[in-house]
Amino acid sequence: MQNLINSTNLATVLGVSNATVRKWINCGKISPVKKDNLYSYFDTSFLPFPEFTEMNESSWQKEEQIKPARTYNSIELFAGGGGLALGLHEAGFNQVLLNEFNHDACETLRKNFKNANVVEGDVHEIDFKPYSGKIDFLSGGFPCQAFSYAGNQKGFDDARGTLFFELARAIKETMPKVFLGENVKGLLSHDNGKTFNTISKIIDELGYYLVPPRVLKAVMYKVPQKRERIFLVGIRKDLKDKVEFHWPSPYHRVLTLRDTFYKGELYDCDVPESIGQKYPKRKAEILSKVPMGGNWRDLPEDLQKEYMKGSFYLDGGKTGMARRLSLDEPSLTLTCAPAQKQTERCHPIETRPLTVREYARIQTFPDTWEFSGSESSQYKQIGNAVPVNLAKAMGHSLIRLLNDMEKL
Repeated sequence: MQNLINSTNLATVLGVSNATVRKWINCGKISPVKKDNLYSYFDTSFLPFPEFTEMNESSWQKEEQIKPARTYNSIELFAGGGGLALGLHEAGFNQVLLNEFNHDACETLRKNFKNANVVEGDVHEIDFKPYSGKIDFLSGGFPCQAFSYAGNQKGFDDARGTLFFELARAIKETMPKVFLGENVKGLLSHDNGKTFNTISKIIDELGYYLVPPRVLKAVMYKVPQKRERIFLVGIRKDLKDKVEFHWPSPYHRVLTLRDTFYKGELYDCDVPESIGQKYPKRKAEILSKVPMGGNWRDLPEDLQKEYMKGSFYLDGGKTGMARRLSLDEPSLTLTCAPAQKQTERCHPIETRPLTVREYARIQTFPDTWEFSGSESSQYKQIGNAVPVNLAKAMGHSLIRLLNDMEKL
């Protein structure tokens, strides 16, 4: 049976442009098995790229069966609306503390993790020493801030005053076997690489081996979204030579918004109705003329100028403006609001912003996961989250690592 992928999704998996894919077709590097008005389609079994070999030979189903050999206690910092926490929980971690500063996000965590120890407030005020020797794993998607003294090679002190310092302090006070840090992919190049070099030095000083980090594409892990995040896995040095961390296997196909909004592989029913923003009348009139998968360039020139205003005359593609999503592709990366002019995320077939529940499905939250706070607060919690299925895939790999440590 053919496992087909369209040209745009092929480009997404490989991290290249649609123009590059067209060039490969024209020079005979790859051959489509069929075409329509929008896409060329390829059988992934015959694509000469290692990404598709991995997808076709994936151990995803086997890894989903990984269970903890015993109870692994964990702590999570900067928990937000719960994407990372939920994914790790579903993989088998027993979270003994979840910390978050934002009140609405804490209410979301309390509402969904009924008996969780949600500590609301500033992470600077938490004493982690009582958990020393009592937890196996610590995680946190720390916000990336510039380190004022990154060029001075002061190690741990370089990070003082940043939220990474608080993650490092929690690690130092609890000494878990393994920790996970998550961030935007730009962390590697932030401040000309100084930030990441300082982070690496601090991890070494804390007594941990940093697994060479990877930027993971969410679309490879059963997430219908073009989102990329970097993951840092640290293994305590007294254990590192005895075990090996295995990154999660990719899912066997790329999921799209059609999988997201309708009953199928991801959900057992169509997306439920929920609250959502609305467009002003004139904006809706203009966006109604943008085809599925299109953007401002698909409008008549007079409407381009009216909608874009001064941006019309600036250089650059500006493809996020007046952007309508496609049912046959994953969503673009979600932002903290669904209707920002520079990063428009218009519904594929209706002229409106995505609803809160549609947002949540794109991040692979279950429909039972309820968000607290105002409409804008709910969008923000979802937009900032780690996709649940990506977090769960990482969780299975981390449980596997801890199971291997148990065998020692």
